[in-house]
Amino acid sequence: MPTKLPIAVLISGGGTNLQALIDASTNETFGCKIVGVISDRPNAGGLDRAASAGIPGEVIDWNESIDRASFTTAICDKAKNRGAQALVLAGFMRVLAPQAMEGFPNAIINVHPSMLPSFPGGTSVQDALDAGVPATGVTIHFVDELVDHGPIIVQEPVPIINGDDFESLHARIQRVEHRLLPEVVSAFGKGHITISGGSVKWATAADLGAIR
Repeated sequence: MPTKLPIAVLISGGGTNLQALIDASTNETFGCKIVGVISDRPNAGGLDRAASAGIPGEVIDWNESIDRASFTTAICDKAKNRGAQALVLAGFMRVLAPQAMEGFPNAIINVHPSMLPSFPGGTSVQDALDAGVPATGVTIHFVDELVDHGPIIVQEPVPIINGDDFESLHARIQRVEHRLLPEVVSAFGKGHITISGGSVKWATAADLGAIR
C-alpha cells in the first residue's frame, strides 16, 4: 500500500470539516494520514472530535501568543514534531505568518466559504447575503502570505435562494465543503495536485473532473 502523506489539521471551532476529513481517512484509499490536530482555542469542539478518533490534539492559544510570528512558529513546530509534511486549514480563523509558508512550501491548503477573490475574510457568508448576489460558493486553495489568497485548487458555486439567512446558506456551503475538502486533500496526498509557475496543476483532467 502506498505511503500516506502525514498532515496536521488546524481548527478554531466545532470541526465539521475536520470530521469530514476524519471520516474520509478511514478509507484505505485516502491519500493522507491525520497525525495531529492543532487549535488556536482551548475550547474548540473539534478537539473532542480528534480525541474521539484517537488523533492527538494540541492547543496553541492565540490569546497567549506574543505575536503572529511566534504563534505561527509554535504551530509549525507542533505539526513537524508530529511528523506532518503538510497543513490543512479547516475552519482555522487565524492568518499565518510567512514562517508557515517557508516551513511547508506549497503544502498548506485552506477551505474558504466563498468564490474567492469575492468575499474574503471571516464574515464571507453574511457578506454574500448582504451584497445580494445570486450565488456564493466554496474555494479550496493553497495558502500564501496574503489573506484568503493563493493558487486556487478548485471552486464550486452555491446558489443563494430567496429567503436564505445565514444559517440556511452556511449549511448548504458546508455540505459542499465536507465533500470537496476530503477529495482535494486526498488527491494532494497522492501527488495529483502540484503548483507550477504559481498555477495549480492536476495530474490528469480526470482527477479534476472526479471532484466536480
